[in-house]
Amino acid sequence: MKNELFWELQRTLSAEFSKYVLSHPEIDEQIPNGAQIIFNLENNPEFNKWAIEVARSQREKGQPIVFVKVKELSPIPASRIVNPKLELVANI
Repeated sequence: MKNELFWELQRTLSAEFSKYVLSHPEIDEQIPNGAQIIFNLENNPEFNKWAIEVARSQREKGQPIVFVKVKELSPIPASRIVNPKLELVANI
C-alpha cells in the first residue's frame, strides 16, 4: 500500500515541480540535460529512502542526478512546491 502512496506522491511532486519550473525558468537552467530528478521531502524519510531506491534502479550509467529538496507543498495553485533547492550529485 505504501508503494502506491509513494508513487502517487511522486507523480504529484513531478507535476508540481514542472509547474514551478515553468514559472521559474532560472531553475531549468540549473538542471543538466537528461538529469535524473530525485525528490527529497523535508519531513518524510521513508519516502526519501523509497525515492532513492527507485532512482538507483532506473538510473542510466553516467546520468546526472539532481536532488530537489522540498520543504512542503502549499495550497497555492501555481505550484505547491515551496523554495526547492537543487543539488547536482555525482552518485547516490
